[in-house]
Amino acid sequence: MNKTVIWIVGILVVLVGGFLIYKSMSNNSAANTQATTTPQSGTASTTQVQAQEVSVGTGTQAQPGDEVSVLYVGQLQDGTTFDSSAAHGNTPYTFVLGSTAQGSPIPGFQIGVNGMKEGGERIMAIPPSLGYGANEVKDANGKVVIPANSTIIFDVKLVKVAATTTKK
Repeated sequence: MNKTVIWIVGILVVLVGGFLIYKSMSNNSAANTQATTTPQSGTASTTQVQAQEVSVGTGTQAQPGDEVSVLYVGQLQDGTTFDSSAAHGNTPYTFVLGSTAQGSPIPGFQIGVNGMKEGGERIMAIPPSLGYGANEVKDANGKVVIPANSTIIFDVKLVKVAATTTKK
C-alpha cells in the first residue's frame, strides 16, 4: 500500500511539473526568465531557464550584487528530490546574486532567482547547460544524486534580500 501511494505521488509530481514547464514554455510573459550562452563548440545558441511564478512577493526585488536568502527543494525531472532546505534544518541558503565565487549556486539557479521579490515563490526548470552539464553530482558516499546532462527543477521561496557593500 505504501509503495502504491509513493508511486501515485511521484507520478502526480512529474505530471504537475511537466504541466508547469509546458505552461511556462508556451507563455512569453515576464514570468519566463531567459539567458543566452555560448556552448564550448563556439556556436551561439539560446538556452533558457523556464520559471513559473507560484506567488509574487511584495518585498524587495532581488538584483545582481544583493545578498539573497532562499528556501528550496531541488528535484530531478522524475520527481526525485536531490537536495532541499529541509535536509539542512530549514536554514535558508544565502548567497550573493550574480557571484561566481566558489560555493555560489549554478548559473541557472541565479538566473531564476534574479528579479524575484521577497516573499515570492518560483518553480524553475534549469537545463544542463546552465546547471551541471555533462558532470554528474555525487553525495559524500559517492552515490550519483544528479546524473550528467540532467534538467533540474527547483521550487524556490525568496526569504530575504539585502544590499551588499560590493553591489555596483
